[in-house]
Amino acid sequence: MSEHTAQPGTPPWAAWLAHQALPLWSSAGYDPTRHLYHERLAFDATPLPLPHLRLMVQARQIATFCQARLDGVFNAADNALHALATVQARYWQADGQPGWVFAIGPDGRPSSTVRDLYAHAFILFAYAWAYRLSGEPALLAVAQKTALEVEGIFHAPHGGFADAVPAPDATRRQNPHMHLLEAYLALFEATADQFYLDRAQSLVALARERFISPRSGLLLEFFGPNWTPCHAYGQNPVEPGHLFEWAWLLGTYTRLNPTDKAVTALRHVAEHLYQSGRRHGVTHQLVRDGMMDDGTLTQTGTRIWPQTELLRLLACRQAEGGSTAEDSRLQTDLTRLFFADFAPAHLRGGWIDRMGPDGTPAVDHMPASSLYHIYGAAKAHLPPPEHA
Repeated sequence: MSEHTAQPGTPPWAAWLAHQALPLWSSAGYDPTRHLYHERLAFDATPLPLPHLRLMVQARQIATFCQARLDGVFNAADNALHALATVQARYWQADGQPGWVFAIGPDGRPSSTVRDLYAHAFILFAYAWAYRLSGEPALLAVAQKTALEVEGIFHAPHGGFADAVPAPDATRRQNPHMHLLEAYLALFEATADQFYLDRAQSLVALARERFISPRSGLLLEFFGPNWTPCHAYGQNPVEPGHLFEWAWLLGTYTRLNPTDKAVTALRHVAEHLYQSGRRHGVTHQLVRDGMMDDGTLTQTGTRIWPQTELLRLLACRQAEGGSTAEDSRLQTDLTRLFFADFAPAHLRGGWIDRMGPDGTPAVDHMPASSLYHIYGAAKAHLPPPEHA
């Protein structure tokens, strides 16, 4: 159990995290024999065995439990740091080549030796939070070596990086770059090392120049090898959840690098992403799964992670004094829907990850990977930790 327990009358996020979600995912969600996290739980909290344990999931759980300890919410950090040591031993250069393997199998050996940019972003994110918690210099050494490996392994023309090596196709995607930016910002905040801020600045510039359509001002998902959109205007997918996620990231970047000459422009970009996502991607107080770059809504199902990205952004806007009455109403309504529909009481800290267009569950299990998104939203709603 937690060393830090929520007191009666605390906000729903604090009590739910401390007494339900984090206890569940640090006990039923953790394998003490392997010192690794389970990828999935059944709705009765039974672990569901899978042929692969992905690096990304391990990294997300490690980062989340390190944050929870730092935030004074819940203490399962020893397991998280033990898991990180296991992950480093099992995934890093496990086939004798630079970088981190994508997944290991039940025998602890690599089951996929693909080098995946998205997964590398998250292991960097995990090291940022583990270092912030422990202060162990060896963690920083691994993070910097990994950052240099990223530049060597995933180097690609026209800026940015390849999605994976070997590449699955010729498509380039914004999503792994978004999480790499998040990792570099976390590392910079943990270390004040210009090495990470420089790399974050390059990714922000890439987003402005390549990811955001000059016609619509929306962030596109998929591109050709030279970063041209894959389709004509009106046919390029946009994910509303990523609009909110990028708006938050750009806000974080401008907070950490206020002397960047592009700060004013970046704040305008972030506001446009937020307003566009609200206008086109939210119906009946829920973030929908997908739309096109002309604003046409195309996927009306809902997943839990876009809700959390909007909730985090709304909480940050409120904290910064930029929240409108409409924002506040949406924040209240979406919080209510989150706990009523996505994280109902009978799941005791678990969640329904995906709903169909009719609002009924579209999954039969609980993926561990969602905890990272949920904690991000919850953290924005918590009071600052006492040591801050």
